[in-house]
Amino acid sequence: MKGISEQTGRDSSVCRSGGGPGGSGGSGGRCPGGLRRSMWRSRWDAGVLKAEALALLPCGLGMAFSQSHVMTARRHQHSRLIIEVDEYSSNPTQAFTFYNINQGRFQPPHVQMVDPVPHDAPKPPGYTRFVCVSDTHSRTDPIQMPYGDVLIHAGDFTELGLPSEVKKFNEWLGSLPYEYKIVIAGNHELTFDQEFMADLIKQDFYYFPSVSKLKPENYENVQSLLTNCIYLQDSEVTVRGFRIYGSPWQPWFYGWGFNLPRGQALLEKWNLIPEGVDILITHGPPLGFLDWVPKKMQRVGCVELLNTVQRRVQPRLHVFGHIHEGYGVMADGTTTYVNASVCTVNYQPVNPPIVIDLPTPRNS
Repeated sequence: MKGISEQTGRDSSVCRSGGGPGGSGGSGGRCPGGLRRSMWRSRWDAGVLKAEALALLPCGLGMAFSQSHVMTARRHQHSRLIIEVDEYSSNPTQAFTFYNINQGRFQPPHVQMVDPVPHDAPKPPGYTRFVCVSDTHSRTDPIQMPYGDVLIHAGDFTELGLPSEVKKFNEWLGSLPYEYKIVIAGNHELTFDQEFMADLIKQDFYYFPSVSKLKPENYENVQSLLTNCIYLQDSEVTVRGFRIYGSPWQPWFYGWGFNLPRGQALLEKWNLIPEGVDILITHGPPLGFLDWVPKKMQRVGCVELLNTVQRRVQPRLHVFGHIHEGYGVMADGTTTYVNASVCTVNYQPVNPPIVIDLPTPRNS
């Protein structure tokens, strides 16, 4: 099963089992049972963690291990992991079915639905409250925004990324009382994708008429219109001690902005995400987490994003949107996944913002 290898020189094709990266495997494995079990046993198994710590510590050091020792060893090991293109990358529904049947990867106890924090719940001492929204599509007026410290918007804040829409969104941001406001673009922010715009204006037909008619000087610096937030595009910022990384890309979706083919092209974007990130913001979802499209009976999340999140980065919080039908919260024991789409599939802005409380890092 291609998906994950290590820079230690181990051939990822050596371990091919009925399962795949990240699960319990299945029958028909082609590698020694001990190696397969050690690679795919739960990452929270204390025995495995201690053994990894032993293997990574220099000879002669003491045998007393704290949880910090173990987790430091785990982080060092993860820094050597390479995520590869999954063999089911081009068919996320098939990938979901395979991993579920062979590994139970998306079933309890591995994952569970989570109730978001009620808007009127008091914030615990020493915590930071994140208010998560996405896919507001220039429909912010009806949204009742709750109390919080940090606003996260996971993209599609406009219909087409027109400068007038961006200005209106920026004014709305300016009216909000949050200490920090962090925003990424989505596929609807066409003008934020410079390569998309360069191709669009060369076309003989007006696929997006109102955008096609824009002059370059009207959109080349469109990001500068966002004066009331921190805009992230394949970049990171640290606020209140949290390292936060944002990326707008998603699998090809009818030729909109920030679309890339599944597989290597998207994986190269996910490879830019550094280890140690606490909060990841992407526009699209990872496979299996709030990515179901009932009308088409399909899973549409990105397999490589899933493997990047679960195997390499392991953030505390992953916020996204894009799939309006997937609104909600899930968790896998390490990461909390939030599809914060405010608009429904019919573009009605009725889904309330999702509130998540996280303990503030001590070094903040």
